[in-house]
Amino acid sequence: MQYRKDKKGNSLSILGYGCMRFTRQRGVIDLDKAEAELMAAIEGGVDYLDTAYIYPGSEAAVGEILKRRQCRDRVYLATKLPHYMIKSIEGVERIFREQLGRLQTDHIDYYLMHMLTDIATWERLKGRGMVEWIQEKLASGQIRNIGFSYHGNTEMFKRLVDAYDWDLCQIQYNYMDETSQAGVEGLRYAHARGLPVIVMEPLRGGRLVDLLPGMAKELFEKDGQGRTPAELAFRWLYDQPEVTCVLSGMNSIRMVEENLRTAAQAYPGCMSDADKKLLEQVKKEIQKSVKVGCTGCGYCMPCPNGVDIPGTFRCYNAMYAEGKKSGRRDYLQCTALRRDPSSASQCIRCGKCESHCPQHIEIRKELRAAAAGLETIPYKAVKWAVRLLRLY
Repeated sequence: MQYRKDKKGNSLSILGYGCMRFTRQRGVIDLDKAEAELMAAIEGGVDYLDTAYIYPGSEAAVGEILKRRQCRDRVYLATKLPHYMIKSIEGVERIFREQLGRLQTDHIDYYLMHMLTDIATWERLKGRGMVEWIQEKLASGQIRNIGFSYHGNTEMFKRLVDAYDWDLCQIQYNYMDETSQAGVEGLRYAHARGLPVIVMEPLRGGRLVDLLPGMAKELFEKDGQGRTPAELAFRWLYDQPEVTCVLSGMNSIRMVEENLRTAAQAYPGCMSDADKKLLEQVKKEIQKSVKVGCTGCGYCMPCPNGVDIPGTFRCYNAMYAEGKKSGRRDYLQCTALRRDPSSASQCIRCGKCESHCPQHIEIRKELRAAAAGLETIPYKAVKWAVRLLRLY
């Protein structure tokens, strides 16, 4: 296992364990199976475990496994505050106490604001006393490091990086998201400011392995060195020194063993020109299923009515490249769960965006199509519920 330093000099394994995808039996986490897999990773050198309040059963499972195996002191625990569920600082304290109980610990090593996607939300939290609460927890040692996880565009990410003296951040990043969400620009921006970057969705929830187009699979099969799609996706990330740790939701011993091997062998500069060419070819095959030729350049922004145009098209394309469920879930996270929603249906068809688009996309037309595909009845219900919560 290789390690990279965080802001305070702690050595984090470049492979982290994402605890959202533990195997379930009849809706309940299979604790014995999860224990075997998690302990195989820890024995292999993994020391960063990631969970969250809203991952059903995950915090409690992690806490129980660490208690059973008496290895809490061997790992760094990261979990997240569902700030979108709280109305007061008393609510924050209640949830935090519940998390300590679930995890059976007296401190959280890395505590993240979950899906903090815009400055307005952070300002709202500050107005409720969040900064003072964080400072108190850091001073007491109940929280050792504070950060945020992010889904959104690059410019907003950079603003959030600069909005507080964070200890780390977490972004979605992989070879298909190089120029979307926070992207490589956001990654390098955070790194330049001394901020460790934890990467989630390195395989887009397994879709860069299981849902690859046929021609993309053939390209991997022809690789003379016999690397798997997962191995090359991880190597692409480890090749970048700005990446501190890559999370993987491993739910088999085979996955754990493969990822441990990759993490032991990959390092900055490990990707050859041939490797990079192969992934570029794979990207082209994936992009053939793209509905809208948006490159995510952002020239169309800002929208006068708040629509996240590049984010909408990324999610709309993902519906066809990766599956409707995937694209719609990402869209919900990136548009409806924000302080100021950025849905495609907010478009008032002014046309300002089209005059700036270097790809000459008929943005108004495509936004209407995207809204029809992405804004389902469940989406509208969640957006309404979020808006209602924020009125109180």
